[in-house]
Amino acid sequence: MEGNLHTISDNPDASELQFHQEPSLNKLATDMFQKSADYLQGELLLMMEDYKLLENLNRATASKYSDMRQISSNVAKNLSDLNQKYKSLEPLLQQIDQIEDSVNKLEQAAFKLDSYSKRLEAKFKALEKRQ
Repeated sequence: MEGNLHTISDNPDASELQFHQEPSLNKLATDMFQKSADYLQGELLLMMEDYKLLENLNRATASKYSDMRQISSNVAKNLSDLNQKYKSLEPLLQQIDQIEDSVNKLEQAAFKLDSYSKRLEAKFKALEKRQ
């Protein structure tokens, strides 16, 4: 039975077929591996570009936040200065309010005095006419 057992490689037509198929398979395998390598390189390049973009965005954001922190610090300092100036002016503002109240009272007194003087003048004229 061993002598009757034939394999594909024992058959001259099969070995010729195998010889012609191997270069084609090798070429296809090489082509497949090259395309797979190109694909993976493209994916790695894409990931590197994404990483660079994120890095640039992070730098820009950090710079923007630094600028905003400086601006808010300046605003807080200016607000503190304004509050301090207001506190120093507060006694003067109270004096101005008191002066305004006094002027209003003086104005009311002047209107009353004007009204009284007009009535007095009218009475004086009335007395002069009688005489």
